Amino acid sequence: MATNDGSRSPENTEAMLSTARSVIRTCLQVRREEDVLVITDPDTAEVGQALYEEASRVTDRILLVMMPPTQKTGKEPPLPVSDIMRKNRVIIIATKDSMTHTRARAAATREGARIVSMPGIGRESFETGGMTADYNALQREISGMGTVFRRKRRVRVRSESGTDVEFLTGERWILEDNGICNRPGQVANLPAGKVFVLPKEGSMNGTIVIDGSWEGRMLEEPLKMLVEEGLVVDISGGDIADEIASVFDVARSGLRGSRRDKVWTVAEFGFGMNPKATELVGNKVEDLVVRGSSYFGFGDNSHIGGSARVGIHLRGSLIGPEVELEGSVIVSNGKISTR
Repeated sequence: MATNDGSRSPENTEAMLSTARSVIRTCLQVRREEDVLVITDPDTAEVGQALYEEASRVTDRILLVMMPPTQKTGKEPPLPVSDIMRKNRVIIIATKDSMTHTRARAAATREGARIVSMPGIGRESFETGGMTADYNALQREISGMGTVFRRKRRVRVRSESGTDVEFLTGERWILEDNGICNRPGQVANLPAGKVFVLPKEGSMNGTIVIDGSWEGRMLEEPLKMLVEEGLVVDISGGDIADEIASVFDVARSGLRGSRRDKVWTVAEFGFGMNPKATELVGNKVEDLVVRGSSYFGFGDNSHIGGSARVGIHLRGSLIGPEVELEGSVIVSNGKISTR
């Protein structure tokens, strides 16, 4: 935003550039000799400009690319954008729709680029909430939780809305979603700050009630899911439940053999750790990191070591869950216990 004399307005400098400084200097740790690419679109142009301005204070090897809105998460960017992504060491994606699962992003990662993505980011969410966290402190807290999970595999999740589900963990808890993205080939979503795990396939039984948001859409009516042996066997909750069931039916119809039976796998469980994300806001990234909330992912679990390669992965968030690990409560009333 410019004033009458062409200079940046004070609110733009103070609010947006403060967060941009955190992304450039703390999260990405950009160095003077590095090539930096900022990708934005008309919906997120203010954020893209702030990131460009702050990066230009560190390096003059900086390029800002404005691409047309994709209108669809996962759609490939225009070929010129794909080509230039492979030639940069640091890539910042601030676009309306996610590019994390595109071939263009994967190709850039193979070339050694480190990438942060902020799908759906807007001015307000950039200036406030989870984006304003101290990511160095968050990294220390999350990395220090390893002892909490050691040799403990049985998890129980309950909530006042009716969630009561148990499962065994299938792999180690993932403690790297802390906002720091300083190694070649690393990919991170911002805002960050969650701990998550692969439920052992076939081990989960009970009821999940998604009462917060679904894929960044705030729910007016809770979604109730009955889970048997790791698969959702029934879903209810009004029109949105019917919409979700239809989406998974379409995904199932495109699969063959045994993969068709895995489309409704409960693929992921996690809980938020970001102290600046204090409530669900209807953003598909920020809602996963709200401190003391939890979420379940459904569908494809191959990204965290599972066998359900089904080409769809959707998440829903719970309000105020209680999470037990081998009988010890680690999440309750919006608070995290690491003792």
